[in-house]
This record gives sequence, structure tokens and C-alpha cells, in this order.
Amino acid sequence: MKLNTPRWWYVREPRHASVLRFLLKPLSWIWAAATARRIARATPVDPGVAVISVGNLTVGGSGKTPVTREAIRLLHEAGVDAHALSRGYGGRLREPTRVDPAKHTAADVGDEPLMLALGGPAWIARDRVAGALAAAEAGAQALVLDDAHQNPALSKTLSLVVVDGETRGEEWPFGDGSVFPSGPMRERLRHGLARADAVVVLLPADAPHADPELLEAFGGLPVHIARLMPAGPPPRGPILGFAGIAKPWKVERALDAAGAELVDFAPFPDHAAFREGDLAFLADRASHFKARLVTTEKDWFRLPPEWRGRVLSWPVKATFEDEAAFQRLLLGAVRTYSAR
Repeated sequence: MKLNTPRWWYVREPRHASVLRFLLKPLSWIWAAATARRIARATPVDPGVAVISVGNLTVGGSGKTPVTREAIRLLHEAGVDAHALSRGYGGRLREPTRVDPAKHTAADVGDEPLMLALGGPAWIARDRVAGALAAAEAGAQALVLDDAHQNPALSKTLSLVVVDGETRGEEWPFGDGSVFPSGPMRERLRHGLARADAVVVLLPADAPHADPELLEAFGGLPVHIARLMPAGPPPRGPILGFAGIAKPWKVERALDAAGAELVDFAPFPDHAAFREGDLAFLADRASHFKARLVTTEKDWFRLPPEWRGRVLSWPVKATFEDEAAFQRLLLGAVRTYSAR
């Protein structure tokens, strides 16, 4: 969803936003009811292979794509030919398409599928069933769905919910529990957790542990803890960062935590299409500070080709505290499906 994520969504009792939140409540009730009705009335399709869903309960910013990439890597490591499947948000292609980073651009298939394709076969399709069948026909032994917890089209062997575990001060991953647009939730917390088999809590790299109160919110569901770690050190010297993700302030925090010499940071809306004027302004400002431009891997894929040589990509990865346990969970789903 392309928007400037309101910070007050993630504060439990934001005094400055109380009136706005109250006014948006009726729209939230409509959204929640429509989502619940759509899921309840669906007849999921079995594509003929195990389906592992990696989704979330909030509007963007939980870290689904890094967890999806790690799930695929662990399946490949165990000898399972897992393929990624996503909707291809932001891309113009609608039919089932195997993503080729050497051929496709973010304008074709979206930014996240290009990231997933770096780690193995990845597909996009607006029709999830058609995409799943195409991947299965191409030899996929398992499908890992990126952002499909509220999409009931496919029968899921394993449903994982990724939760942003970063809580600082008054900030809370679910805000006050309000559904969009009066809060960050895609659906009621209890409804989303009822369809989940396990939860992945994704912490920032510098977090010592998960918030015990947050862990209690998941009831008896298994919880796997992961951290969003830099795939490499930040560039040396002064840098000017920018990001167009759901929670751009998290990139700024991560760069600071990694020890980067951050002179300035510019937030953009999620999935922003960077305009020439925006990039020229950033380049001029970086020049003023004698700094280099740095952005996320996801944002880098959306840059015009002529700008990619001028902007550094700073990739991150999901690293699990108990990688073996998470891999066993994934393999268990594949084996359970195969034994049917």
C-alpha cells in the first residue's frame, strides 16, 4: 500500500490523534467486516505442492520479504526446490511470470519479487492460483507466498505471521489494535492469529530480547525470534540515507545502530516511484555534506537505471536465533503435504 505511514498508528494512546482515530473508526469497521467476509466465503485451491504463507497482520513494515527469502534459502539448503510467489505489487505484468532480474524491472514485476529472485525461482501473478499452478508445473516442490495471510485463494500447508518486534517508548507493533484506516491492523488481531500456525517476531539488530508483553499476545502459538541484520557493514564516511518503505524511520535507526556516519535522512511513501527531481535534490544535498547516497535494497531496485551507479544499496537479512528449529518447521510442512 503506497502511503506515508502515520507514526500515531503505532502509539497506543496518541493524544494528538485521538479525534482523527475516532472519526476513522466507522471505515475501520467496514474494512474489518469485508476482510472477514472475504476469507470466510473463499474456497481455497490445492495447487499440488506444499504452500507456506509468510504474511502479517499490519499494513506493511513487518519484514515479510526478508523472512520469505530466509525461508526459501533454508528450504534450498535442505534440498527442497522452493519457489517464491507474490502478487507483484507495483508492477505492470499481471499474468503468471517467472521473474528474471536481468530482464525485468520494478515497473514490470514490483520491487520485492526482484529481491526474492536473487535467491532462487520467483514468480508474480495477480491471480495467486494461476501463479501457483504455473510454478508447480515448472517443477516447484514447495511454494513460499510473500504477503498472503489475508489472501484465501490457496490452501496453505503452513501459515506464518511476521510481527515487527520493535517497541520503543510508547510505540507498539499493533498500536491500540485498530484496523485500517484508524490503525495499522489489516484485520482483528484475534482473527489473524486464529489462522496462523506460528509467529515470527522480527527484532532490530540491536535489540537484546523480545518484549515479554508482546510474546504474551500470541497465546499458545509457537514463536520464532529473528533479527533484521545488515548483510554487510554500512559504507564508510558520511552518508545521506533515504527510503520509501512502510516504516522509513526504522532504516534511519538501523543505520545509526550500525555505526553509520549519517548526516541526513529522507523518508518517502511506501513503494514510492522516485522522480528525477527528488533524486537530484538528494544528490545536491549529499554533495553539500560531501556524503554518499544510500538506500535499502528494495528501494534501489526502483531507482532509474542511470541512478543506480550513484546510489549505494544497503541490504539486510533475517537471522533466526534458532535457525535449525525454523528449518524443521518448514521441512515439516513439506513432509506433511507429501505424506497426504
